[in-house]
Amino acid sequence: MLTWLPQNVSTFGGDVDHLFHIIYYITGVWFVAAELFLFYCLVRFHKSRQAQPLYARGESSSQAAWVLVPVLVVLMLDLGIDKIGGDVWHRIKLELPPAGDQVHVTGKQFNWEFTYPGPDGKFGTADDQTIENELHVPVGTVVRFELSSKDVIHSFFVPALRLKQDAMPGRTIKGWFEATQPGTYEIACAELCGFGHYGMHGVLTVHTAADYQRWVQSTWGAAKAAAK
Repeated sequence: MLTWLPQNVSTFGGDVDHLFHIIYYITGVWFVAAELFLFYCLVRFHKSRQAQPLYARGESSSQAAWVLVPVLVVLMLDLGIDKIGGDVWHRIKLELPPAGDQVHVTGKQFNWEFTYPGPDGKFGTADDQTIENELHVPVGTVVRFELSSKDVIHSFFVPALRLKQDAMPGRTIKGWFEATQPGTYEIACAELCGFGHYGMHGVLTVHTAADYQRWVQSTWGAAKAAAK
């Protein structure tokens, strides 16, 4: 089941998938149970079996239980899902580990801009480098990002990382990820942001350590590679 989920290549992706699985199986079991009960009622209370309908006012405890017990069960399951979801949220959104690499991500109609610090490791200096629609990171390294938007609300979505965060104009939102497997992965915008929304996508390239050094050197030259 759930084989339709894309490949997970992030350290926290397993926690997100676990939450998906819990919600999927709980709702799946309840859906099947409800449909079976509906089918039973269609057969059991068909007019050929019970011509005179029964009007139940729900005043007896046994009748009220048909409402109160399912409500209690659903409430307990919902609180359990909230607890697990809250723990996952806290780990991903609030516990930002120390960064190995940093990048600024900016959404605009209809591209992603990725700004990397230069050899000095500081943003806002002359050696910063901005590349459209290409995010390059080393495998096994915590990457901290700051996400913003130049115009409207976008949503920075990397399915393979299980990462999805809205980009809000006028706000800078911090986040992180750590990729676990080299390769190329899709970056999309998951928020309807205008007529060109369908074409707003980029590519995440997760490099091995050696390949990342080669990319760094080709982008900034020997000085940056040495600084890394």
